[in-house]
Amino acid sequence: MTEPVAAPGLTARTASWRRTLSVRRDLALPAVLLAVQLIGAALAGRSAHLFSPKAPLDALDWLLLVVGPAALVVRRRYPVAVLWVTFAVVIPASGSGFSHFSFVVAVFVAAVAGRRYWAWGALALAYVWVVWLAPLAYGYRVPPLTDVLLLAGWLVALVIAAEATRIWAERAAATRSGRKSDEQRRQSEERLRVARDLHDVVGHNISLINVQASMGLDLMDTQPEQARAALRAIKSASKEALEELRTMLAALRRDDDVAPRSPAPGLARLSELVELTRAAGLIVEVEVSGKSPPLPAAVDIGAFRIIQESLTNVARHAGPTRVKVRVTYDNEDLCVEIDDDGTARANGDAAVGTGSGITGMRERAGALGGQLSAGFRRDGGFRVSARLPVRSPS
Repeated sequence: MTEPVAAPGLTARTASWRRTLSVRRDLALPAVLLAVQLIGAALAGRSAHLFSPKAPLDALDWLLLVVGPAALVVRRRYPVAVLWVTFAVVIPASGSGFSHFSFVVAVFVAAVAGRRYWAWGALALAYVWVVWLAPLAYGYRVPPLTDVLLLAGWLVALVIAAEATRIWAERAAATRSGRKSDEQRRQSEERLRVARDLHDVVGHNISLINVQASMGLDLMDTQPEQARAALRAIKSASKEALEELRTMLAALRRDDDVAPRSPAPGLARLSELVELTRAAGLIVEVEVSGKSPPLPAAVDIGAFRIIQESLTNVARHAGPTRVKVRVTYDNEDLCVEIDDDGTARANGDAAVGTGSGITGMRERAGALGGQLSAGFRRDGGFRVSARLPVRSPS
């Protein structure tokens, strides 16, 4: 005869539950409750109990004292089933009332787990059974009114405590969920910021390298000195890109012990950016007006990246031409404007650029509370203009 084989799904669930069984969360409370019930019943001896006056204890009584705590081992996984098992424990005419402790704990656990109606229904049934039906079934006296009211008061206190615990647990879960959502949002914003910086750094420097490489190839035979200058510019641009990439990767690793390998990008490094761009064959003029107030780091970096991306677009799309960069400071705003003298012209109204680089610049300015416009000028060329607030609005 072949032995019955357990269903694969049930076997898998049982094995999973055994792996997640926790001594602290699953076994500690039943063990303590078992000890209290057994010791309490042994010390009570032959003395009658209010709701279970039979004495002495027999084998069934001791078994019932064990069943309740044993069922509570799986209370987290099956709160309703455990509730009714412990309810069944209080039905027989036991010689000790200590078996009721397991039922009280099961009611509390089921209510906190969200099975409130099951818990309160079982509690009401147990109250009616103990106070009125059990005396009729087993022939012992009905408890006096004072004891009945006292029991009702304890049960009301149990309901209030269970509800308060449930509400606290739900609020704590909502708080944890909110914190997790905030953390995910911050991580998404950080990834977006890093993606923008990577686009700016890689796009700018690779564009310069591409322009210089093309120039070097064209001048290699006829003007070797100019070709060497192009190669030096390529070396400088690639070194700059590698340093900034190392800095970004170090920040992503969140290693506080590693200092940045290069200064943070900002308007203080505008001259370096201009020199690299000039090496690509562009004629760049810089005009700064106004006194620079203390700039927030995000605004300083944002302005630098907007200028960098604009110069990259000029080098990539307009070719060798003249570019004018204007930086204007005042107490409220930082304004940057990049004009080039490319040959492209707008037909009619100024066209607004729709490339990913311009979209990224516009999003960067918007994230800082500012505005950015980009489009062809009527008299030829292209203009990028951005206004970034220096102070947060009060």
